[in-house]
Amino acid sequence: MVVLNDLYDYGLKIYQDSEKFKFSLDSLLLAEFIDIKKDDNKIIDFCSGNAPLPLIISKRYDKEVIGIEIQKEIYDLANKSIEYNKLENKIKVLNINVLDSKDYFPGNSIDIITCNPPFFKVDNTSLINTIKEVAIARHELTITLKEIIETASYLLKDKGKFYMVHRPERLEEIINIASANNLNVKVMKFISSKPEDYAIMVLLKFVKNARIGVKVSNDIVSRNIKTYQNIFKESQVKKKVTK
Repeated sequence: MVVLNDLYDYGLKIYQDSEKFKFSLDSLLLAEFIDIKKDDNKIIDFCSGNAPLPLIISKRYDKEVIGIEIQKEIYDLANKSIEYNKLENKIKVLNINVLDSKDYFPGNSIDIITCNPPFFKVDNTSLINTIKEVAIARHELTITLKEIIETASYLLKDKGKFYMVHRPERLEEIINIASANNLNVKVMKFISSKPEDYAIMVLLKFVKNARIGVKVSNDIVSRNIKTYQNIFKESQVKKKVTK
């Protein structure tokens, strides 16, 4: 069933399918993690889903964003949300595989790429959801992690930025693939729900052909808070105050 929900407290509405596909906390945290500068004008969101991240970016920055979403039904939801929020002049979504984005954009031309990808590999032990939309969103059925990173590196300008959210258990693999494609990790932010728990999420910022050197932080994020806006800026202020 298609429903129209608040996009938390961003002053936006988002269409979702309550039985097949809904955006996750991952997308909200990734949207808060990215840092868009004045000269960052060409922005693409891979694996865009129903476009929560482009919607938030358009709210926070005076920038145009292009989303890429392979699933037609979810792509249609994204466009409904864009039209409802009257953001057609700031957001466009392409109904293509991320791999095909090389046919739409020249190499070395994009300032920022963001991605909330499928987290899980496909092998003989995979428990793949019977709902197609959920299965494609969660498992690497239409694209692999390696293909996403390779495509991002191809499209990004020199010193262009790639932001991604993923699972910590695949961190070594992610960094190895990124390094092989001239994307150096510059910031890692681990997300836990409780101080005593292991991280359940990692937010990553890569820069193409950057110098080696990485900043690492650990943030505690409750799923029950009322707002995620500026959550990481607020956490940095708290850390400085308590030192």
